Amino acid sequence: MTPPRIPCLPPNGEKRVLLHSCCAPCSGEVIEAMVTSGLEIEIFFYNPNIHPKKEYELRKEENIRFAEKLNIPFTDADYDTDQWFLRTKGMEHEPERGIRCTACFDMRFERTALYAHEHGFPIMTSCLGISRWKDMEQINAAGMRAAARYEGLDYWTFNWRKGGGSARMLEISKREQFYQQEYCGCIYSLRDTNAWRVKNSREKIKLGQKYY
Repeated sequence: MTPPRIPCLPPNGEKRVLLHSCCAPCSGEVIEAMVTSGLEIEIFFYNPNIHPKKEYELRKEENIRFAEKLNIPFTDADYDTDQWFLRTKGMEHEPERGIRCTACFDMRFERTALYAHEHGFPIMTSCLGISRWKDMEQINAAGMRAAARYEGLDYWTFNWRKGGGSARMLEISKREQFYQQEYCGCIYSLRDTNAWRVKNSREKIKLGQKYY
């Protein structure tokens, strides 16, 4: 059985948190954990890495659906893909978890930190680290770099996987029948995932087809 959820407590006893979200499946457990812990949260959706636009909209709308169900404020930030491609130029063939991912996290968290600073949030965090496909240290380092730009802002490095968090993430995704994305998000991860599938005699990814 999945162990009971333990309260999650932000640094310095703060209660107001800006959550950078990449998608509904990754954020579901994080959001529910924060709500049950009595935190005041807002979701910030800034993911110009997601390609193509159809996939971006699918992930965003699922996130909005869950936020509205729980009556949580949701901010839809810019889909400034030109800046993302500029930021990752020359890294097109870098591996997952490499320097391209670091540049991507930096860009997304810098924008999140700016919004947190402008709107008086003392704490920011992200659900990205709950995924076993991600490097948590890489994500936390990017978050801390971004938050350090502003006095009075901290990045919360909570391990959302622990205490059954990863299992509850899947349970919530199935319960809510979230859209199930099959690659990280960017054009290069889509390319590489499809190349692996073809090599292993599997069909290429079909956007918008798979749900939990």
